[in-house]
Amino acid sequence: MRFYLAPLFVVALSGAATPETRLQVTLPPGFQGDAGGRLLVFAQPVAPGKDSPDSIDIGGPGSEGVSVAARDVASFGTRRAVAIDTQQLAFPKPFSELAAGEYRVQVVLDRNGNYNYAGRGPGDLISHVARIRFPLSSPVSIDLEDIVPPEAGQFDTTGFPPRAAEQVAASRPHLHDEQIASPALAKFLGTQKKIGAWVLTPPDYDPAARKTYPTVYMTGAFGSTHKADGQYLSRIWHMMETGDIPPMIWVSPDFSSPTGTTEFADSVNNGPWGQALVEDVIPMLESRYRMDAKPSGRFLTGHSSGGWFALWTMVRYPKLFGGSWPTSPDPVDFHAFLGVNIYAPGANLYHDASGSPRPMERDHDKILGTIEHAVRLEEVLGHAGGQIGSFDWVFSPRGENGKPIPLFDRESGTVDPDVAAYWRENFDIGHRIENGWPTLKHDLDGKIHLTVGDVDSYYLDGPVRRLQAIFEKVGGKADFTFVPDANHGVNQVYARGDDRNALWKEMAKAMYAVARPSKH
Repeated sequence: MRFYLAPLFVVALSGAATPETRLQVTLPPGFQGDAGGRLLVFAQPVAPGKDSPDSIDIGGPGSEGVSVAARDVASFGTRRAVAIDTQQLAFPKPFSELAAGEYRVQVVLDRNGNYNYAGRGPGDLISHVARIRFPLSSPVSIDLEDIVPPEAGQFDTTGFPPRAAEQVAASRPHLHDEQIASPALAKFLGTQKKIGAWVLTPPDYDPAARKTYPTVYMTGAFGSTHKADGQYLSRIWHMMETGDIPPMIWVSPDFSSPTGTTEFADSVNNGPWGQALVEDVIPMLESRYRMDAKPSGRFLTGHSSGGWFALWTMVRYPKLFGGSWPTSPDPVDFHAFLGVNIYAPGANLYHDASGSPRPMERDHDKILGTIEHAVRLEEVLGHAGGQIGSFDWVFSPRGENGKPIPLFDRESGTVDPDVAAYWRENFDIGHRIENGWPTLKHDLDGKIHLTVGDVDSYYLDGPVRRLQAIFEKVGGKADFTFVPDANHGVNQVYARGDDRNALWKEMAKAMYAVARPSKH
């Protein structure tokens, strides 16, 4: 996301004895027409002696102490202004409960409803940063002043380090932007649907030659976009160009959606994304590019949500691929979903049996946040697109209202056992392997090579250890690597010593050895 320089202005408040909780927000003076969306107000205590950034957001460096309030806006009306009550929907608490003092405040109108997934983006309206003293003594008015412009071009390298800019420029002739029509998704959605995919061809690629290449299908982590996927592939290009990895074709299909990531899994809520991948995307690409177009030449990898995609797709379509190298995948066994056994009687996502809050994120022994806080924040930032809600959209049965039935009650954290049972029978990878191994063994044995940090930030090493135990139980062959002292970050999971690309090299060479055994 991109932020814009704006001067600070001070709103002076005085008067009333009863704390006010409302803010008035107005459209920019030159803005044509009306607007609607999710109105978000961010507030951060002014820290003496610290710089005052020109934007305020929640999550990430520099966001300490940020609170956010929200409301849906259908129209700004003839007055071109709306009021937001910061008492009604706010995180982590209503603004009336903020410690007294001066705050930096910024307002954003999320017009396309994707703040939970991608943050502020093109077309959103944004205010300058104001300084406001809380508690309020009278209503305050803040003007939306800027429109976030369209993103820069796909290969814009403004602000990149020189080496990175050169790398992107060198990869550009070898990156191909495909938009692939999906009849499977069109039938589900009732309208035409295309899936974006970047295709990276190797240095010696000649479309007119008879030579073919192994192909790697890779997706990114939660929050990845089609644009980001293309830029990331420039790193792969550089490793092929320097000979650090063998020449292969790399494909990065876009699995993002308004509900979060689809994981390329067939879902009653999102639609048949798995079917779209194997029946629409892969056949089209294999007809257009010099790919091996056989199981021994098709491979899967990805990190985090992309890691779950790589593992799920391998298990779901074991005959189609020659191997999968997932890293730090989202929960692969729901006996340890975010550290919670969702099948246990009385299971609760927010509290354990003793009533203690369940952690969501950690930095080694330090707890950085709880599951309940993560859910509360998602509820404020928007109706869909967040990580926790995304799991429901992929894994849950469809409710009578046309939306997924949540795994757990958002107020209490109590797990719905019927929904948990649906998750187990349809998307629990550990359950699928344990109960279907006699059928899966012939096509899956020895094809899974999974890596995760042994202190994963989101406790994802736990379900991986359960999956490892299941493979041992059924007598299956799979490789499991737990990187010592590594968290969820790619730079830690993929690094070995001073080489941050070590795992990339290891994976690519192992894939190539499967596709070209005579050369090894």
